[in-house]
Amino acid sequence: MFSIYVLKSLRNNKRYVGYTSKDVGLRLREHNLGSNKFTSQNGPFVLIYTEKLLDKTSAIKREKFLKSGQGRKFLDNVTSPP
Repeated sequence: MFSIYVLKSLRNNKRYVGYTSKDVGLRLREHNLGSNKFTSQNGPFVLIYTEKLLDKTSAIKREKFLKSGQGRKFLDNVTSPP
């Protein structure tokens, strides 16, 4: 089982889209500890969206979509307050 997750920076409102086979909460903690260059420079983060997928190929495809123009519009619609 894989998860797609979207984080939002509390510092500058930027979004980070990723996928993982780990627990999403654990992955969030890793990002908040600066596990990669982008998250170390833009954290702290909060989790704003997640999806479960059955396999890695599907997760990679979905991540790529969410990083596209249409995917960003989708995220704007599902993560915006009503």
